[in-house]
Amino acid sequence: MTEHIVSSFDTDLKELGRRVVEMGGQSERLVADSVQALVKRDTELAQKVIVLDGPVDLLQREIEEKAVLIIARRQPLAGDLREIVAAMRIANDLERIGDLAKNTAKRVLALTGEFHPQKLVRGVEHMSTIVLEQLKVVLDAYATRDEARALEVWQRDGEVDVLYTSLFRELLTYMMEDPRNISLCTHLLFCAKNIERIGDHATNVAETIHYLVTGQLLTEERPKQDTSSLTSVAFPA
Repeated sequence: MTEHIVSSFDTDLKELGRRVVEMGGQSERLVADSVQALVKRDTELAQKVIVLDGPVDLLQREIEEKAVLIIARRQPLAGDLREIVAAMRIANDLERIGDLAKNTAKRVLALTGEFHPQKLVRGVEHMSTIVLEQLKVVLDAYATRDEARALEVWQRDGEVDVLYTSLFRELLTYMMEDPRNISLCTHLLFCAKNIERIGDHATNVAETIHYLVTGQLLTEERPKQDTSSLTSVAFPA
């Protein structure tokens, strides 16, 4: 009887982890598609991203409900409890990633008819390439419980910040040079900020994996390098 209970508990934990991995794959796809929709000005793909964010939200709720049920029924301790807490934390970050991808897709719809300077769009695309790589690595690290790979993502968090700050300043320059650029550049700024925040959520997942594997919280300060908030700009009248 005891063996059956332990086996059933292990099955519950594996199913919880499987759903998190599934949700991670869906969130990753939404980010990739939202950026492609921006680059290619593909409103149909943007609409698809907006619709498919719903199933990601549903998965997050299912994971949370299942986790709470497991805690109530099994009263897990130590490592098992960390598995459940980690699944809930990561699912929450993945849900936010899906929301940010959806927000980018909505910006694509708002940009219909606007001229896209490819240089600026390429800057957003380059940021997204790095963030998608980090997201893939950290999701693989969760699946394999590879704390070392997760920490690599955590240590690279500043790279995306540097790119965002550079793009932020470039977009502001375009806006100051010609007020007609303000609408487009504002939307691109929001898209770039969405991607930068997705990188932050990937870093959150890395921290959770470290906690899951070691039982310890990361106490070091993140290597942040976003100085965009320090930029002072006077817009032309």
